[in-house]
Amino acid sequence: MSVAKMLEQKMNAIRIEADEAQSQVEELKAKVKTLEQENLTKEQEITSLTHRNGLLEAEVEKLEEGIKDAKKIASDSAQQGTQAEALQRRLQLLEEEAEEADKTLRETNDKLRQTDVKAGHYERKVQALEAARDQWEAKYEEMSKKYTDLQKELQELEVSMADANVTLAVETSRWPPGVK
Repeated sequence: MSVAKMLEQKMNAIRIEADEAQSQVEELKAKVKTLEQENLTKEQEITSLTHRNGLLEAEVEKLEEGIKDAKKIASDSAQQGTQAEALQRRLQLLEEEAEEADKTLRETNDKLRQTDVKAGHYERKVQALEAARDQWEAKYEEMSKKYTDLQKELQELEVSMADANVTLAVETSRWPPGVK
């Protein structure tokens, strides 16, 4: 096999490897973009849950104030049976609402913690993919440089072979007739 064919095969192999590296870089970029979008969604969910958490805490405080007020009113109007009964029912309803709000608050806090964990996981995933992408880009640049260097070597070899053919032709033209 001639040196030119070997170099051409090597260049083709490097070209294929460079194309594969470029393809992998594109895939990794797409994955990074997807994970960044998922991370953004999780961050928005965290913000929403944090806001909801604040609203629920305010509602719990409001309901606790209502319970205090209802208890005070119930104790002040113990003489008035009908009014006391109504206040007791209201108090019970407020306590049930407060318990429900507290339960909802706990669930929201749990969801917030879970979302924080997921967001951290996705951030680490994005960092790992970015590192892999950077490695592939560096490899692609290295392969591209090798490809360019091999093209230069091939051109130099072609020039060298052309010069050798010219020199051989000149030398054989000086030989006596019949000696070739």
